[in-house]
Amino acid sequence: MSGRVEELLDHGRALEAEGELDAAGAVYRDVLDMAGLSDTQRADALHGLGLVARLQGRYAEAEGLLRRGIAVAEDGLGRDAPETAYLLNELAVLFKYAGRFDEAEALYRRALAALERADDPDPADLAGLCHNLGGLEHARGDYARAAGYARRSVELRVRARGEDHPDVAADRAALAAILDALGEDAEAEALFRAALGAFDRAGNEPEAAVTRCGLAALLHSRGDLDGAEALYREALAVRVRVCGADHPDLGVVLHNLALLCEEGGRAAEAARLYGWGVRVLEPAVEAGHPALAACRGGLAATGGASPG
Repeated sequence: MSGRVEELLDHGRALEAEGELDAAGAVYRDVLDMAGLSDTQRADALHGLGLVARLQGRYAEAEGLLRRGIAVAEDGLGRDAPETAYLLNELAVLFKYAGRFDEAEALYRRALAALERADDPDPADLAGLCHNLGGLEHARGDYARAAGYARRSVELRVRARGEDHPDVAADRAALAAILDALGEDAEAEALFRAALGAFDRAGNEPEAAVTRCGLAALLHSRGDLDGAEALYREALAVRVRVCGADHPDLGVVLHNLALLCEEGGRAAEAARLYGWGVRVLEPAVEAGHPALAACRGGLAATGGASPG
């Protein structure tokens, strides 16, 4: 039985990696329906199901599943067990997306401390948490702290995976966005373009879309509006195709593209995009989430009607 459960969990992870989220969720639910699961197997299945719900934009459902997984892991495996840390990290990712930044930070720090207390921590796991803490500080606007975490993430990931691994490209793209905010745009552009090339070669459309959005923001800030708009639209098209037109992950690129249109005198198109951003973000994030607030402000400024 144990071998069959592990096969199913591996299959669910493979489907998830391929973007087959409905199928992955069905596999994880099948596992949870099986008798005789170990605490590790139950926690892993809840983690997988919570991750699928988060990726599909069902944030409230994801929170419930991940909290169940944390309870299983803490009770059966211990507060410092790797499985507990992984679940804490996933719930923190969800809270960061939802704008619950203080809760996210507490969970990230607890997960990082647990992994650092291990006898031989995996540098890739430490890198992942540093990456996420950097992203959180970036979202909060503390770019100097964000850069420190992001540089540590790159160093740890290279040690764990080597220079050419896609995960290293993701870390470098995150660092690039932070450096852009700090005004270090030459290094930022080089990192963005290197990461984008790596994702395009690997056929990783979701990560390439995120990186295109970041590079577009850099070009936008330089005044290259044509170059920025082309990249924003490419990123938005991929997001819609992969996630759907109502997913909250569209919010940032919708806002940025709307702002560009507003600056170019296209108020009606800007209002449509701001309204779309409000519509996808409102059901999923906190009322004070910065992307939602920015979309609402832009909508008001361009004379658009608030979505009903």
